Amino acid sequence: MSDSAITTVSAGWATVAAGLLGLLAIAAAMLDGVLRTRAAGARSLGLSVPVGEVARLLRQRRRTTVAADRLLWRIGGAGLLVMALMIITVVPLDRWTLVDLDVGVVWFNAMDVLAWAFVWLTGWGANSAHSLVGGYRFLAHGLGYELPLMFALVAPAVAASSLNVGAVAAAQDDLWFVVWMPVAFLAYCLGAVAIAVWGPFSPALGADIAGGVTAELSGVDRLLFVGGRYAVLAAGAAFAVPMFLGGGAGPLLPGWAWVLVKTAAVLGVFVWLRRRLPAVRPDLFMEFGWVVLLPAVLVQDLIVAVIAVGSG
Repeated sequence: MSDSAITTVSAGWATVAAGLLGLLAIAAAMLDGVLRTRAAGARSLGLSVPVGEVARLLRQRRRTTVAADRLLWRIGGAGLLVMALMIITVVPLDRWTLVDLDVGVVWFNAMDVLAWAFVWLTGWGANSAHSLVGGYRFLAHGLGYELPLMFALVAPAVAASSLNVGAVAAAQDDLWFVVWMPVAFLAYCLGAVAIAVWGPFSPALGADIAGGVTAELSGVDRLLFVGGRYAVLAAGAAFAVPMFLGGGAGPLLPGWAWVLVKTAAVLGVFVWLRRRLPAVRPDLFMEFGWVVLLPAVLVQDLIVAVIAVGSG
């Protein structure tokens, strides 16, 4: 195949991947709007909530605080969306992968660490006390979830003897990893929700600090940050499929359809849990992450390693 043909194929698959991520993020926003409306006791479906919010933010004028570092502020606000797109590049849609890296698992870890930088820059760049406190809260949560998340991804990599995401998915033909790695799966889900500043990890956006890192965001800047959170949540759900849920394995439907179905199911659970779990104070979660979650994940890794060595 010529270089021009390879470029065309890559560009086309990149467009498809970005489009699928966008559709998943929109679906998550719609479901969140429905759940928010029903929680408020309204009878309507609530689909108009995200649509109306998008229209309002597109019309709203972008505000800038005094002495704000505009460059860092803009990079932080749009960074989550870029990070989500970078994560989705290594997720195989059955036989097709945009970037089939031999170290795709490490790539995810590198991308999820970027959330620290982007959320922090959003809080720091605004030159506002409220947004800065929100940034510090997110960093405190990160100290609690980051190591458990990294070690949670070690388990499927060890079981598959590979850091390639496609190889990890292929290693689950007989039994999905979630069945015998439940602790790693739960730790991964906690981390995926946390990097989206979602649910229990939303104190960085707390009402008690006027919205935290989003306190000074307005117009398109706010829309990019909010959309980035939904996109990161969707990317995290998509990455869970090849790592723990067998990738495209399943009856009747083609493999790519099973990847989308499983991703939608995980994403739906993430969105649904948003209002079912209380927000967790960063200091309490940090203690839980280091004292309970990290040792539990390490024990899971040890069990997986013993089984992998024994079967090898």
